[in-house]
Parts: sequence; C-alpha cells; structure tokens
Amino acid sequence: MNLRGRSLLKEADFTKDEFLSLVDLAEVLREEKRFRTERQQMKGRNIALIFEKASTRTRSAFEVAAHDQGAHVTYLGPEESPFGHKETAKDTARVLGRMFDGIEYRGFAQETVETLAQYAGVPVWNGLTDEWHPTQMLADILTVRDYSTKPLEQVALCYLGDTRNNTASSLLVTGALLGMDIRLAGPDRLLPSDEVRALAERLGAGSGARISVGADAASAAVGADFLYTDVWVSMGEPASAWADRIDELLPYQVNEALMAATGNPDVKFMHCLPALHNRDTEIGRQIHDTFGLDALEVTEAVFESPASIVFDQAENRLHTIKAAMVAAIGD
Repeated sequence: MNLRGRSLLKEADFTKDEFLSLVDLAEVLREEKRFRTERQQMKGRNIALIFEKASTRTRSAFEVAAHDQGAHVTYLGPEESPFGHKETAKDTARVLGRMFDGIEYRGFAQETVETLAQYAGVPVWNGLTDEWHPTQMLADILTVRDYSTKPLEQVALCYLGDTRNNTASSLLVTGALLGMDIRLAGPDRLLPSDEVRALAERLGAGSGARISVGADAASAAVGADFLYTDVWVSMGEPASAWADRIDELLPYQVNEALMAATGNPDVKFMHCLPALHNRDTEIGRQIHDTFGLDALEVTEAVFESPASIVFDQAENRLHTIKAAMVAAIGD
C-alpha cells in the first residue's frame, strides 16, 4: 500500500487497511533487523525530532529507527522548542520543511502537530499530544498480534484507569477502526469525551467493533485477552492531583485479582510505560510515604509476571515507528 508522503497525526486519518499495512511493514522490518538483513531505505534523509515533552521510548525509537535506515536526526528538546515563545508553529513548519525530509513532534496541543503537517510540506509524525498517541497504537497492535492467535476482530482488549487520557482515547478509536472488542473502564468523571466516543461509534459502525465504556472494572475485564493501563497522573499535571486521582482510580488497579477476574488463564498485561509498580523510584517512594501504597496502576506481582508483555510492547515502538517513516519517506 502506497503511503508515501503521508503524515501520521491520529489514528482516524487512516483506513483499517492502511493502518494494518504499517503493522505488517513493521513485522517485516523487525525480522530484517533481527537477522541483520535490513536494507537502508532512508539514506541521506534528515529528520527533525521536536520534543516539548521528554520521552525515553519515543526519542530512542525514532533515533534508532532513523539510524538503522541510514537517516540523520536533529533533536530539538523542550528547552529548544520555539512554539509560543519566539516563533509560531506555522513559521517553524515552513522553515523546517525546507531543511528536513520529515518531522516528529511530541508535545501538548494536537493543533500544533496538525499545523506542522499543514505547512511543512513534508511528512509529520505525532509522537504524542494531549489528545492522541498514534505511534503507541501501532506498537500495541503489533504486540497484540504477536500474542494472540485470534483475528483482531475477535480480540478483547480492556483498558482500565483514566479513560479520558490520550492513550485511552487512541485505544478506543483504534479498536473501533480495526473492529475489535474494545472496552474502557474508569470512574464517571474520567470517561472519554463525547467527541472521542462519537468518533469511535462512527468507526465501529463500519467495522463491526464492540465498544464498551463504563465504570465497573471487574465486569469490563471478564473474557478479556489483554488488560491495559497507564499512569494515573500525566506529565505536566500538578503533584496536588495525586490525592484525588488515587482515591478515584485505586479500584481500577491491575492486580492479581483483576487478572483472575478475566476468567482467561492466558490473559496478557500491557502498559505503555513508565509504570509505578513498586517503591524503587523517587516517585514510588513518595507515593508510599504519603499514601502507604507500594504500587499504583499495576502491582509488582502483575508487572513482573509471565503475563506481562510490556517490554515486547516497548521494543515494538522501534519497529512500528520505523515502518511509519519508511512508508512515508523511504526509497
């Protein structure tokens, strides 16, 4: 499928076949990397990496993917981002588009990445905004296919926690696009927006997806093939949000009881990382000292169990991001 010149801004910009063609390409590129048969398809290309929000996995995946394919990268970190300070996103896009063959953006407003794509004249890839996380979704679907023998249309994936955040919104829309059994469970105050739900329902009507959004964690988990969660307080939110968020979201913690509630002995656990699953980090120790909890969104027992596939999921960020770039600007 020809996706040359295409930006990846949000999942709904792609058809089901287009989205899955990137996953298929990622699978091929992963095998080529493992067997050292990879052909460099981006030799001489230059890619700008704009990070208003820092990230371990996203930056590493884009840089390694580009280097594997013979491209060069220029990293513009949070302290170097011009947006809102000395230059508009529109002006920055028109400058960078004359110097680079592609632009990655990870930051806050979806409007910013959309503006970059509108004015740069080169493909733009959304590494994360406050609204959508499409590169994560490519990795997640590749991981689901790795661990399920079912067709995607028969896979049940259940996300638990803050269901209004970017990862949850993207999972809902991606599951709807692909015709999956996609379930979100979280407190009423933290449910996805009406706009996101309407988009998912529209896509699901065409794909045959089964969509469920509600507050009952145990019911949502029954029969699930995958349980998925994310941090409860996102980057940029104040520390004061912790108390209320923990009180609301503790019933949605992925623990051994919830895994058992699926009734599926082969259920897998997913997380886009980083995860607060023990006291081995500064934040983890602060949470314990303040709230008396050893873990938040997932317990150590689940995170370190054989059911946890989070590191395969993290590795797949590399292969799927590489696929998005190769498809757009490769030979």
